[in-house]
Amino acid sequence: MAENTEFRHIVRIAQTDLEGRKQTAIALTKIKGVSHMLANAICQKAGVERRATLGDISDADIKKLQAVIEDLTGAGLPAWLMNRRRDFETGQDMHVIVNDLIVTKDNDLKRQKKMRSYRGIRLAVGLPVRGQRTKSNFRRNKGKKR
Repeated sequence: MAENTEFRHIVRIAQTDLEGRKQTAIALTKIKGVSHMLANAICQKAGVERRATLGDISDADIKKLQAVIEDLTGAGLPAWLMNRRRDFETGQDMHVIVNDLIVTKDNDLKRQKKMRSYRGIRLAVGLPVRGQRTKSNFRRNKGKKR
């Protein structure tokens, strides 16, 4: 089997190195903040075949994918696909990915701890936040057995 000369083993999209041997939609899920459903929607809006191998698609298609990922609201994707609906500071629907997602999540947790909400107190103490029972789980001194 002769290898294509234009095949790229690593494709860089949204500050993330993606494997060129994978299908486009599957490879896009390796970007932090992009799910399977969102990856399929991105491929559809960019006009790229989602089952095509990422290393084989053209530079123009990669630029289309990059443009859609950078501005999901401008691409016309529905708000329920976004991971940051009604943002605390701006009140807008937006989607954050990669480093912005890490920073935003960290700031949200710090804000909750600072305002001493129920969830913030539980986060600060290291207890579960989502209503799990704590009688038998989440014990502090369990550790490794010798």
